[in-house]
Amino acid sequence: MSTSKHRFRGKVVLITGGSQGIGLAIAHALAAEGCGVVISGRNASSLKKAALQLGKYKVKVLPVVCDVRNEQAVTALMAEVKQKFRRLDILINNAGVAHENLPVEKLPVAAWREVVDTNLTGMFLVTRAALPLMKRGGTIVNNLSVAAKRAFPGLSGYVAAKHGGLGFTKTLREELRPKGIRVIGLMLGAVDSDVWDSFWPEAPRKKMMSAETVARAVVDALRLPDNSTVEELTIRPTAGTL
Repeated sequence: MSTSKHRFRGKVVLITGGSQGIGLAIAHALAAEGCGVVISGRNASSLKKAALQLGKYKVKVLPVVCDVRNEQAVTALMAEVKQKFRRLDILINNAGVAHENLPVEKLPVAAWREVVDTNLTGMFLVTRAALPLMKRGGTIVNNLSVAAKRAFPGLSGYVAAKHGGLGFTKTLREELRPKGIRVIGLMLGAVDSDVWDSFWPEAPRKKMMSAETVARAVVDALRLPDNSTVEELTIRPTAGTL
């Protein structure tokens, strides 16, 4: 059965923003299941460290420096994936940044553009470049956050990018449905990660979910047979509405 313990053995996953936090936790979870792993990010040293950690699973690991905002860099990333693996079974669009908590009239244009270009345009660029390597039975997971459906004062750029990401995800799902490629929107509440340093350094980390908890839920969703899917996966801390 497709739900067996060998579901991911020999498959290939690409995780953007895969050198730390949620991305790295998902990489560990899938590598432990026998999945070949490609991780991308902007920091070469972080990627190298992450790749060394993933090496313990005895699967192929490819770390690639890539800024998802850059079309040429994304093209080069996919060329490396194609050269090493020839295909892609799972894409995790996880790369994302936040900006300082500021009202619209005080938010610098540069901060807005960095967040929108990374969280929204980057998702589009990576997905568009990855699709030629994906076939029926593949899955795309877009890390959207609960901010894709809610508004948070002071986070206009982040919320706008996530709302846009949800619209992109819904459209992509309908386009790929006939091709047998699943598209999952990951709607996360508060996860203990470095992103909080950008806009709420004093956030109550102890009440938040761990990246490992998110990874476990993602793997469970991916484990479903090819003829079924979780279209939106919402995970929130039981402590409250964070």
